[in-house]
Amino acid sequence: MKIAQWELTVPLKGILFDLDGTLVDTAPDLCGTIQDMQSDRGVDITPYRAMEHLASGGARALLKAGFGLEMNYPEFPAMRAEFLERYEARIARESAVYSGIIPLLNEVKARGAQWGIVTNKPYYLAEKLVHELGLTHGCSVLIGGDTAEKPKPSPLPCFMAAGEMRLPTEQCVMIGDDERDVIAGREAGMATVAVEYGYIASPIDQWGADAIVKTAHDLAKWLEIRM
Repeated sequence: MKIAQWELTVPLKGILFDLDGTLVDTAPDLCGTIQDMQSDRGVDITPYRAMEHLASGGARALLKAGFGLEMNYPEFPAMRAEFLERYEARIARESAVYSGIIPLLNEVKARGAQWGIVTNKPYYLAEKLVHELGLTHGCSVLIGGDTAEKPKPSPLPCFMAAGEMRLPTEQCVMIGDDERDVIAGREAGMATVAVEYGYIASPIDQWGADAIVKTAHDLAKWLEIRM
């Protein structure tokens, strides 16, 4: 595991997580929404396994996988709106917090650190999902994809999260399952951790994260000696 100089001198006080594919396995409901839309239109159903790895890409990636739609297609805005409406209606039907995450979050609080969420999911959907899965308690900050001026990989959401926690960015870590999480955290001056258990769409060892972990349990072990 790569050891950076900050790890030896600065304790982590702000633990920031991506949402989809990092805290919560949301793929069943995201992919299920596409399958519902396909079923209603009488077209072939895309297998779950063929879309699962695209879950972190949100509506754009899933509509392309399910219907071949690009953002510049005239029907894309209406299809995206339908997707979001349908997804909101079933947002936590099958989604679940990853095994090991709740004990990890409890340990973060027990050690006097804060944790929060920085996601590219629209804020209203992120807030609803977090509430329905019981993650609201203890969460210090929730930054959605439309909260800051630009979403990840821009560092602006990470800067905003650190500001709301009243912490310098060098005392924060950004954790996620997508390269944009690593880019955003790094450009904000934060430590970065990539998680292998999420929806990996590109070679994780090429992202430049300070650490790569396989499970939430491994993530907990990495964090506990750095808080």
